[in-house]
Amino acid sequence: MAGRRDGPAEDCGGIYAYELISAATDPGNPDHADAVAEFDRFYGESAGPESMRTTPFGIHEINETLAGLLPLDERDPASSNNGQERNVPQPLDELVRAVGTSAGKRELRQLIRDARLDQPVLVDAETAARMVQSYAWLLNHVGDSGIKLTSAGYLPPVHVEAAMTELSLGEEWIGKGNRENQTLPVLHLRESATNMGLLRKRRGMLMLTSRARGLRDDPVALWWHLAERMPPKSPDPCESQAGLILLAALAAQAAEDPDVTTARLLSAIGWVTGDGTELTELTAGHASWDTRIVLRRLGALTDDGHLRPAAKPTAEGVTFARAALRTWPQG
Repeated sequence: MAGRRDGPAEDCGGIYAYELISAATDPGNPDHADAVAEFDRFYGESAGPESMRTTPFGIHEINETLAGLLPLDERDPASSNNGQERNVPQPLDELVRAVGTSAGKRELRQLIRDARLDQPVLVDAETAARMVQSYAWLLNHVGDSGIKLTSAGYLPPVHVEAAMTELSLGEEWIGKGNRENQTLPVLHLRESATNMGLLRKRRGMLMLTSRARGLRDDPVALWWHLAERMPPKSPDPCESQAGLILLAALAAQAAEDPDVTTARLLSAIGWVTGDGTELTELTAGHASWDTRIVLRRLGALTDDGHLRPAAKPTAEGVTFARAALRTWPQG
């Protein structure tokens, strides 16, 4: 109850206020009449049951809202570790903190729980070799000598044609498949390999990184290298967060379109489009594009390679997404 400026000093819950209210609302109290007059003078309204009526509230709802506003280490000491939720990598903990709504925090925490990050991730050599085939092929094709790029910085046609043929990329793209800037599956593979620290350009040459030299013949190590660098580094924090949310949705095997989930959680963080409108699943899908490219090349998604329809993870994709969430970021 808010007090008026001319009310007594205790009018926000002091003893005087308690006694006054009790007398004013109890017709049987011997001081009832005087208390009613006093109440009206102090608070500017007539005393009675209606003036004392409280607004119903749900204590559980209030507790959940307050919990969502507290830092993780203040919310539940038993589930925290130096400010982080138990078994939750720092990037995910930071992502939860970035979400500005209690509903968004609850949703993201549920995805993290459903991702089973407290359980180990195992991948066998056969599965790893099948998933990293495109990247391993590219690394071996570049080889120790490297590839001289065109003056515009693209792979020469002979190498584009080789990738299209040997990786069976013709089903994903139409056209001659001999110019990299017009053959997006090859372009995206090469660019993602660069983003993942496997290739670099030097004096007009496409070269293996020192790390890639030790990975190209070890599919399990290459698989883990890719997982450790997901989502790919980006100067745009929205893209990094979008990739991380996408991985969480896939690892949790959420039934909803992961782009819809990503759009909702990015909006809860505070992101909007360039013109200030709400994010949609299309804009969210664009924000997580670099992450999706790697997942596509690994065979971790069942979609057709475009932003739509909704991406769904393969069983191996779920495993990879869980590995990425447990290890990101590394170096």
